[in-house]
Amino acid sequence: MGGALSEPVLIVATEASADLHAARVLEELRRLRPGVAAFGMGGSRLVAAGLEPLHRAEEMSVMGLAEVLPKIPVILRILRDLAAAAGERRPRVALLVDSPDFNLRLAERLKRLGIKVVYYVSPTVWAWRRGRVKTIARVVDRMLCILPFEERFYAGTGVSARFVGHPFADRPLPAPAEAYRERLALPPGRTTVALVPGSRRSELKRIFPAMLEAAERIRLVHPDAQFVVPVAPTLEEAALRPYLAAHRTLEVKLVGGRADEVVGASDAALVKSGTSVLEAALMLRPLVVVYKLSWITYLVGRLLVKLTSFGLVNLLAGRTVVPELLQRQASPARMAEELERLLSDPGAREAQLAGLREVRASLGEPGAPGRVAEEVARMAEP
Repeated sequence: MGGALSEPVLIVATEASADLHAARVLEELRRLRPGVAAFGMGGSRLVAAGLEPLHRAEEMSVMGLAEVLPKIPVILRILRDLAAAAGERRPRVALLVDSPDFNLRLAERLKRLGIKVVYYVSPTVWAWRRGRVKTIARVVDRMLCILPFEERFYAGTGVSARFVGHPFADRPLPAPAEAYRERLALPPGRTTVALVPGSRRSELKRIFPAMLEAAERIRLVHPDAQFVVPVAPTLEEAALRPYLAAHRTLEVKLVGGRADEVVGASDAALVKSGTSVLEAALMLRPLVVVYKLSWITYLVGRLLVKLTSFGLVNLLAGRTVVPELLQRQASPARMAEELERLLSDPGAREAQLAGLREVRASLGEPGAPGRVAEEVARMAEP
């Protein structure tokens, strides 16, 4: 499967986690096929890996029904632009990463152009909108799954699916907290709590104020407490500063990216639901999962989603390993209560850490980006 790949490859990643996964695949693809040209949509990591960006992921940094509606004209224009570029450049294969509301629509257009579609990170059709399986079978040539139960879910549906392992399985076991505190220039002996509020401005608005209020409550019990916040690549520090201004006496350190190190430096973490939860869980630090949606998105979701847990860690474990606080439950008082239990109760800490170790072991063998690159290279062959 070696040699140069003269045909271009379309790659589309519309959010921070997809950008990271796609960048690693492109790096592996360049090892397999030196000189491969990639174009499409991505963030800073994908561009650094060699993508020619026709659009940047930051243009679509929204989540939830209420947030998407005002951006529909922008989203449709990006969709048209990418489809038009694919029609002009005629890649044999496209790699679409996550974001099913956008990428499945793009896949429809690519299939009409005769372009093969490799889809990386399956939509959560096992949780809601199962009718999408028929669409996937029609417009996706190869579905590459990162959760162990997804390949089994697709059996018999007409979808060509493969569990490639989770990209986070490549991560080494975490170092002691002191090592990360030294890297982040944090005092080593103090109670340290990570606050991970998400990668979108809409998430910051709903979640970050409550996290900071919870931090104030934690400081009442632990006067030495320091708080660390990773700033997602899709955000700038300036987006967080107005929230911090209301808590001037709270000691909060902002760190550009490096969410894994921030959690690694902590005694416990408050983490926004999503990919960041699994990323935090792999650092083997106690955590609490929180999320707040707009009420219209939440009410629609309650009608459609058929899951007992919304946190990926608990879904993988098949039981409640980490506390989940959603909507009204995600109050400063509840956040502080759950954090304090993990900070002060050794039994609760160890029980959760045992579950996190099980989850880490369930993610498959390392090397997922390489396996995805091999699938893309195979699909690109005449």
